[in-house]
Amino acid sequence: MDEIQVGEKAAFSKTVSETDVYLFAGITGDMNPVHVNREFAAETPFRKPIAHGVLGLGLISNVLGTQLPGPGSIYVQQSIKFTKPVYVGDTITAMVEVIEKDAQRNKVRLRTWCQNQDGVIVMDGEALMMPRKEVSRVDGGQAKVC
Repeated sequence: MDEIQVGEKAAFSKTVSETDVYLFAGITGDMNPVHVNREFAAETPFRKPIAHGVLGLGLISNVLGTQLPGPGSIYVQQSIKFTKPVYVGDTITAMVEVIEKDAQRNKVRLRTWCQNQDGVIVMDGEALMMPRKEVSRVDGGQAKVC
């Protein structure tokens, strides 16, 4: 917690493939035709299949769990607004920024957003996280939470 600073940022980028969309659909069971059926999607305002919104949210989860606040942190809450569609072939950059920290409660609030390769924000929200408390070894290998 001491190392986390308000204003600190982290990011991760990934190009969304058709395989990613189909694997996500298979894992979750979300076979909504707007994601997996080109003919159906062509009749929608999007004109072609779009990636699942929650797939993009998974990229944010990646940043939170691996970079900031990092490994061992616990997701407590997420709010998100999906502002633009994500298409196969888009390169999405998930970004997080620390906007508040409460050391007494061991909570960090972060702005969370994704933008595409053109810099267009495709989702925007906030997350509340509990960073991992440091664990040190004392007296014969017993763990002590610091």
